[in-house]
Amino acid sequence: MKSYLLFSALALLSLFTLQFTPKKKSAKKVVIAYVFGSRRLVNPDSVDAEKLTHINYAFVNIKDGRAILQKPDTDAINLGRLIDLKKRNPDLKILISVGGWSWSKLFSDAALTDSSRALFAQSAASIVQQFNLDGIDIDWEYPGLRGDNNIFRPEDKENFTLMLQQLRAELNKLKDSTHKQYFLTAATAGFKAFIEHTELEKAQQYMDYYNVMTYDFKTEEAQFAGHHTNLYNSKFDPDGESADRAVQNYISIGVKPEKIVIGIAFYGRGWKTSGINNDGLGEKTISGVRGGGYTRLKDSIITAPGYIRYWDKKARAPYLFNQKDSIFITYDDEKSVKQKCRYVNKQDLAGVMFWEYFGDSKGYLLDAIKKNL
Repeated sequence: MKSYLLFSALALLSLFTLQFTPKKKSAKKVVIAYVFGSRRLVNPDSVDAEKLTHINYAFVNIKDGRAILQKPDTDAINLGRLIDLKKRNPDLKILISVGGWSWSKLFSDAALTDSSRALFAQSAASIVQQFNLDGIDIDWEYPGLRGDNNIFRPEDKENFTLMLQQLRAELNKLKDSTHKQYFLTAATAGFKAFIEHTELEKAQQYMDYYNVMTYDFKTEEAQFAGHHTNLYNSKFDPDGESADRAVQNYISIGVKPEKIVIGIAFYGRGWKTSGINNDGLGEKTISGVRGGGYTRLKDSIITAPGYIRYWDKKARAPYLFNQKDSIFITYDDEKSVKQKCRYVNKQDLAGVMFWEYFGDSKGYLLDAIKKNL
């Protein structure tokens, strides 16, 4: 009898503990905006800073092994204006993003040796210090691959990791003098070749986040019309890329979910197709057409005569098709953003990022992120 009473008491205590012990809260999700300002002045009044956690200012170039401001006067003004946004959101972090598709040509040289990595890291950290910024984002497209006709080498795989290690060391030196926490992130790809040419699982010890570019799965050169920023694979492209495939690829090699940020496209891509079957999805492409930013798509194209919006339930992605003109457009909208935010929460990822802020100047998609993340 005593044993029974003791067992019952312990069972009740266990039940009470389960009911009233607060669940461990997940870390606040990040919302990272890439702001492209190298060729224009940024209007700070048009940036909804309160809805962001980070802004990555794009892009800083590389010259003679050093990180340099491409347009020093314009960049200096823009960085100052972005820093001023902290008056509205004191927790906002401002980073420089080095590279991008067009300015990754000299990464391989900068990462080649101990001395070249030290020079590059010191120059990037110097920009951070000069403008009182919060860190560095590396957008090397791509280590060990040609990219936009870039210099590339087999040893880029190891050198990319060593470059990130050196950058973290320089930011730590800066931290010792300023007593401020600095961020190191990288814009990364999810496709298999990128993973094979990098050491993401090893390099993550130096990183705050990997901003996975889960868009541009289809570009102007695509042979058939398909999704460019889908969450899951479409039945019309079962072997294609998707955000989920990228995330699972990262996790499978040992990258921690809390290091992974997935991408949202604030723009669309389009093609003229050779046929109209399946409302254009999977049809052969003839030529690329303008997709444009989401504000333009929502305000001018989605409701334009001849265009019909479709939803790919399996891919969790929208698309437009104009049957008369055989025009197919793939993009993210509020519904697909909601799906991506739910996915981030379910997988307990770090958050979302997007390219590029001014592609949706009216903030339709940012509002959807704020509502669902």
